[in-house]
Amino acid sequence: MDKKMILKSIGGFYYVKTADGVIECKAKGKFRNMSLSPVAGDFVDTEFDGSTNVISHIYERKNKFLRPPFANLDLLVMVVSVVDPAPNFLVIDKMCAIARHKNVDVAIVITKTDLAEFENVASIYKKAGYEVFFTGENDGAELARLHEFMQDKTVAFSGNSGAGKSTLLNKLFPHLRLATGETSKKLGRGKHTTRAVTIYEVDGCMVADTPGFSSVELDYDNFISKDELPYAFIEFRDYLGDCKFSDCAHIGEKGCAVCRAVADGKIGRTRYDSYCALYERQKNIKEWDIK
Repeated sequence: MDKKMILKSIGGFYYVKTADGVIECKAKGKFRNMSLSPVAGDFVDTEFDGSTNVISHIYERKNKFLRPPFANLDLLVMVVSVVDPAPNFLVIDKMCAIARHKNVDVAIVITKTDLAEFENVASIYKKAGYEVFFTGENDGAELARLHEFMQDKTVAFSGNSGAGKSTLLNKLFPHLRLATGETSKKLGRGKHTTRAVTIYEVDGCMVADTPGFSSVELDYDNFISKDELPYAFIEFRDYLGDCKFSDCAHIGEKGCAVCRAVADGKIGRTRYDSYCALYERQKNIKEWDIK
């Protein structure tokens, strides 16, 4: 039987892409007993039980995100506005670390570049080794470059509410006509115009529009231990193993190659500050404490 992808789930109903179109399904009760919930991006088998279509099998996932909930991702596009709201580097870097830990590629898209200076933000993530794109006025060439980068991949767009995810998707794929919202001046963040993960099959890729987030945590399905955390920062890779002490935590120890790279400007200060903040949070948490 051919595998089918869940495109969306709402209120216990799942909308599954099949060779004959999209069908509405429920999940078999056995998944509840297995503490397993289908999510958008899952590849599944379905069957007709005489009254309704049901999901009968969920194939092994190559990755899964808890927030926003989706599976089998190839590329995470982090949408970062330079103003209204301003970048929250810790939130961005947490999500990048989670993606890296799950072997998902990350691209950074900086929005609203016509409203404020953006090169400083761009340089942080270029230096770290991420592919960086820009949107604003006269962004046709950048949009084309991003479109090409997304080809043949399952892609999710994520970022702070109000950063411009839905607007960006509308620019890339005008026929989607996703709802957009203005940024709330009182709260300093945008309205949640996207209510659930929805995957669209468009122009050679599967694109997920995801609910905006204002915070993510390294818990549960997103857990990264303190020992794994350095490997979740891609710019650390050239320096891990070169420290004076084999158990170096890269938090100011003598002879630390990562700290030396920060001092030499080879690793960005905001990225390193995010690492230190995440390490302090994770260092006393054991994997069994979060289950």
